[in-house]
Amino acid sequence: MPTLLERQRTFPAWVPLLIAALLVAADQALKAWALAHLTEGAAPVPLIPGVLDWMLTFNTGAAWSLFSGSAVPLAVGRLLVGVGILVYLVVRPQNRFLTVVLSMIAAGAIGNTIDGLRFGRVTDMFHAPPLSAVTQALRAGNFPIFNLADSCVVVGTLLLLVASLVGERRARSHLS
Repeated sequence: MPTLLERQRTFPAWVPLLIAALLVAADQALKAWALAHLTEGAAPVPLIPGVLDWMLTFNTGAAWSLFSGSAVPLAVGRLLVGVGILVYLVVRPQNRFLTVVLSMIAAGAIGNTIDGLRFGRVTDMFHAPPLSAVTQALRAGNFPIFNLADSCVVVGTLLLLVASLVGERRARSHLS
């Protein structure tokens, strides 16, 4: 039985561009809303009580403030990654699963690129207390406040990892 990564049904070449454009538009709209309605340094505002809060902050680096002060070089790198993935998907169409998850990753990279080039920092607005509890227990401080673009990159990457592991497990079971 073919795995999620091996299935050959593909979308038309324009679909990854549409997926990425919609996700980038949603990310930018959410960031604009956050800038208009939230105040940096203010107490968290519950979105899903106990799970997810609104909390405005800015980051000139990457997660956990890695590479702080490097917004423009990071934006250029993110742009190359995002556009590179989309070009790859247009030139070499992939199965539907890969198209969706790679489009998510590209959209996340491009969404944060826009902030980095436009403002010299990335706008973040989601605070997840349960994730902070985990990172604090691991002595890694608070979990970073994040945005929709970050979520696209992380969820897309996790889906690729899970699909890869599931595919590997199925391949081994067929060999035995």
